[in-house]
Amino acid sequence: MSALFAKVRSPRRKKVKYRRRMQSHETPQTMDNLIEELIARAAQHRRERKPADAAHEWAEAVERSRQQGDIPNLIRSLRGAAETERDLGRNREAGDLYEEAVSLCRKQNNNNALLLAHTVRHLGDIRRHIGQHEVAQSCYQEALGIYRREPVANPLDVANALRPFAILKEKMGDFEGARAFWREARELYESLAIHAGVAEASQALARLGGYESKPSS
Repeated sequence: MSALFAKVRSPRRKKVKYRRRMQSHETPQTMDNLIEELIARAAQHRRERKPADAAHEWAEAVERSRQQGDIPNLIRSLRGAAETERDLGRNREAGDLYEEAVSLCRKQNNNNALLLAHTVRHLGDIRRHIGQHEVAQSCYQEALGIYRREPVANPLDVANALRPFAILKEKMGDFEGARAFWREARELYESLAIHAGVAEASQALARLGGYESKPSS
């Protein structure tokens, strides 16, 4: 082993030994702190475009949260891990992680409807990307329904749910539905001064202008 390789490896060895040493002294408080640190490091790695490092930290955060019975952080970790799997192009793995996160959101006693809506929407994105259009449609319908019912929902979240639903509607041949969703999304993007969203919606509406919806079977 070269000296340079030894220098690169040694900090990781020290970190692993340190973690193993700490495990025998963990209390609920130190475990909570460790989970928060893992989540923060994972998020930082993702911002730095280091998905492999992020995936490693998310995996440990998921494991620790599960051991601790820390459901809120388990949901955060599963969602973060799913986003990183998407970064790595592993949509099916991401879908499995989102599915578990959705299931846990449904069981939460505090009934965080918006968290459920965000998670279901992202699950819909995964299902759309892998061609499961009917499942994706159900996800988008649920997410959009929650956003519309919740008075504190951010209009940007509504627009960002309408956008992929419009894309899906076009893929499924429902051009009328796609146009309706693009129009509503464009109005919201305009009200929020999200110029990229306005431009995309306008281009989609121009493209869809001459299409007719497929007849219902």
